[in-house]
Amino acid sequence: MVARVLRPEGKGFILLDSHPGGCARIVEEMIAEVPGKRAAAEVGPRALVIGCSAGYGLSAAIAGLFGHGAQVIGLCYERPATARRSASAGWYKVAALVEQAAKAGLVFEPMNGDCFDPAVRRQVLDRAADKFGQVDVLIYSVAAPRRTDPKTGDVYHSAVKPIGGPYQARNLTFSDAGEPSLRGATLEPASEAEVESTVKVMGGEDWADWVTDMASRKMLAPGFATAALTYVGSDLTAPIYRQGTIGRAKDHLEATAGELTDGPLAGSSATAVTSVNGAAVTLSSLAIPGISLYLTLLHEVAGDKAQSAVDQSLRLWAHLTGEAPAELDDKGRLRLDGWELAPDVQAELRQRWGNGAEDVLGRLADPGWFRQQILRLYGFEVDGIDYSVPVEVDESWPIHG
Repeated sequence: MVARVLRPEGKGFILLDSHPGGCARIVEEMIAEVPGKRAAAEVGPRALVIGCSAGYGLSAAIAGLFGHGAQVIGLCYERPATARRSASAGWYKVAALVEQAAKAGLVFEPMNGDCFDPAVRRQVLDRAADKFGQVDVLIYSVAAPRRTDPKTGDVYHSAVKPIGGPYQARNLTFSDAGEPSLRGATLEPASEAEVESTVKVMGGEDWADWVTDMASRKMLAPGFATAALTYVGSDLTAPIYRQGTIGRAKDHLEATAGELTDGPLAGSSATAVTSVNGAAVTLSSLAIPGISLYLTLLHEVAGDKAQSAVDQSLRLWAHLTGEAPAELDDKGRLRLDGWELAPDVQAELRQRWGNGAEDVLGRLADPGWFRQQILRLYGFEVDGIDYSVPVEVDESWPIHG
């Protein structure tokens, strides 16, 4: 393919292209967040990270590799470059992580495919069995718009809707020139079918399938630990998130941890937990109505109290490896979101939440920061990158073995 200049063009929060150089630099920045990096000679836990190319899944892979010397096989579902468009941001970030891990003498092998597909799961587990024998850690970080049920062939679509009544959302949006505004939107409540479909996609069924298959193949090492990532969030976003369709799916995901403990993990030293992470600007979180305003206000209010995705992932790994076990809440969930839900942070957020657009955009939030975070998801607005220089977008999938 011919090298070309890439620009952040698209509609809303969805851009058409991603910048490979910017994506690579972001991975480098994330790695730099890891203190006291492990030497390659210190062979760490054998791990699978399902959903390793973006958001908290990418952070979990980086924290495991560079913070704990983990040997990681990752699975993601990313798009290669075409004649008209670059590859997806996750494609480039995975390629960059492969390169950085190899430089450090660490083991990171990514695979590309649909985690819901039993054939893909079998391929990943075959590879893990060949490479590792047994697995010490499985981290499940999946946010998907749809899922095909392997047993019936039915296709389910997730919906982000309230339950029981409509919800009034205020969304932070930007003009083509980058000018911010707040726009209201009314979301009608979900049908029961939409609730059930969202649970099928975003609940714990697929996580359980992964663990059950690993157990049946005797791939669970002594002390095996697995975590699925979840979110609780603020009362301010509860009507559209925790009390809505996604919340029902998260309830199912969290209940699955107990079912795994009592089922395929029973009688062993293995553990299954859900990890409640704090709010972050990710491609999946941007699909939630109103979250743009919440994230922008949270950035201003939390300030230095905020913990990055890498920081939280390091805490997750410390718990899963037994290095620094953390206390669980009364529902058995590992809580990494204390900085977000701190009473003083939430109290200040409530004071700002209902203010008019002029106050919010003028003095209570930082829309410029939020817009930059959106662009960075795609590798734009990254320091040290000259975006006027044409770049080659056709990178092959990194294969190391």
